[in-house]
Amino acid sequence: MMYRYALCIEYCGTDYCGWQRQANAPTVQQEVEAALARLDKSSPTLTGAGRTDSGVHAARQVAHCSLARHWDPFRLCEALNAHLRPAPIAVLEVAQVDHLFSARRSAVMREYRYRLINRRAPLALEPNSAWHVRPKLDHDAMLTGVKLLLGKHDFTTFRSAHCQALSPRRTLDEVFLEVYRLPSSTEITFTFRARSFLHRQVRSIMGTLVQVGLGNWRPEDVKIALEARDRTACGPVAPARGLYLWQVYYVPDPFSRESQ
Repeated sequence: MMYRYALCIEYCGTDYCGWQRQANAPTVQQEVEAALARLDKSSPTLTGAGRTDSGVHAARQVAHCSLARHWDPFRLCEALNAHLRPAPIAVLEVAQVDHLFSARRSAVMREYRYRLINRRAPLALEPNSAWHVRPKLDHDAMLTGVKLLLGKHDFTTFRSAHCQALSPRRTLDEVFLEVYRLPSSTEITFTFRARSFLHRQVRSIMGTLVQVGLGNWRPEDVKIALEARDRTACGPVAPARGLYLWQVYYVPDPFSRESQ
């Protein structure tokens, strides 16, 4: 008999070539699977809710695995974290789930956040945790531009040429903007919510929005680029270091107290 568990995982992606297992490069999935292998001789594999790229971070990535041994979720969480040290990866929660649960297919919504630090001085404390943009950004114009992408569209312009999705059509459900002003800098965070995203969709959108914020594009140019359905119409792709897989939503939520 096998027992299925859902893991909620936080990681800094700076030193990893993304989430997905690769033959000759370090990945987050490999690190967590190596920790699992020390606890379960069946060599369990993980299925993640999202395949974050090289350098992208996660606040609450979700993955599932099946183990030959039954574990108390709290003890499994503690044991995994003990074996993961000192890697910049932490298992925040573990929940036992039924065999129909899939971290990828059961997700009803995914939330990504992108952080920008707008200031002249370099980022001494967190150079790999946000995109540092020196010229002043018009974040109101950026918000106006991104709202033109809400709804269901063909996002060919804003997806990687290597994207393996069968269709470029996606529905962008919600976009939020948060601005934190400090005496010497401004932190700008965009939150994107959708059931699923295309490869590098958020980074492509953010690179274009920064062009709007700099005044190089008008907000309405974002819609023109979308309707072009042409990858060359996109602005420069934003760096990975500012992107976070922030939350994955399920109904019911396996980590809620009601589900446990």
